[in-house]
Amino acid sequence: MTASGVPISMVYPIIKSLQRHGIKEEQLFDMVDMNPKLLRNVDARISAMDLVKLMRAAAVYTEDAFFGLHQGEQINFEDLGVLGYVMLHSKTIGDALRAYQRYNVILYNGFNLDWEIKDNKLEIQLDLQPYDHMSRHCIEDMASSVYHLTCKLSNRKIPLHSVQFSHENPGDDVAAYVSTFGIETSFAAEKTALCMDSKVLDFPVLYANPEILRVFEKLAKEGSETITQANLFSYQVVKWLKECIPSFFPSLNQTANHLGLSSRTLQANLKDENTSFSKLSIQVRKEMAESYLADGKHSVGDIAYLLHYSEPSAFQNAFKSWTGVSPGKYREKTILN
Repeated sequence: MTASGVPISMVYPIIKSLQRHGIKEEQLFDMVDMNPKLLRNVDARISAMDLVKLMRAAAVYTEDAFFGLHQGEQINFEDLGVLGYVMLHSKTIGDALRAYQRYNVILYNGFNLDWEIKDNKLEIQLDLQPYDHMSRHCIEDMASSVYHLTCKLSNRKIPLHSVQFSHENPGDDVAAYVSTFGIETSFAAEKTALCMDSKVLDFPVLYANPEILRVFEKLAKEGSETITQANLFSYQVVKWLKECIPSFFPSLNQTANHLGLSSRTLQANLKDENTSFSKLSIQVRKEMAESYLADGKHSVGDIAYLLHYSEPSAFQNAFKSWTGVSPGKYREKTILN
């Protein structure tokens, strides 16, 4: 399973809203046929469509026609995980928004934010994919949360010049939009966007702390790189190879069968990512060999056996071709360092 989708932490604000209405999360999860135990797994991720189902169900349970708007007003930085803390300690609003752009994959790479400046006005454009299947509540949640988080970061009420949504007017009491954004809202526009003075980008963030920022930015970078890698087809192949060792080292055909593909399709998918099954096989053996040598618990002969070489000399020759040194020399160097 790849690390795609939405982190379970994005469901927590929904649960908090339900609790304010006296509704238990089990009721919501039963309605959409999901296991509430997911909430206890901090590493769990759900599909974007599951999030849509939860939002729609929450709107029904709370009888709130503007659940998304109100949800966005209530969101806190901790609900965004490490990305929220990077934004919270950025120097300016512009820096915080750029951090959102860099690390939004941690939340969901379908949450896209961009902006442009024209005539001293800043237009923040919001996009949520796959748009055709997204609930109005999700899109309005995103717009509302971006606006209210920006206000919280700068510790001031930021007046908006305009707010527009690409979806149709819901036909309900649109006064709710005025309550959320402070102005009337337009619908059926070409894009969803918030417009404000461009000077907002230079507003200092109240909580900015460069030392704390460095810590969370490092975590955000590592997290986004891990998720990006996990969405690659080659990651699935590597993961499978590592799971098979030391029981056996799978062939190309065995790997293709495991992934439900033909060998030709598997090779084509890897070629699209500028790699091959042979390269990944070498990568896995090299990484595992280096790990075994570094822990010092296995002899060179044992490692050759664990990595399914016909004899130790074959492993030693392969390892020297990868690293330029023998397994023994590599181990000595690792111990000394």
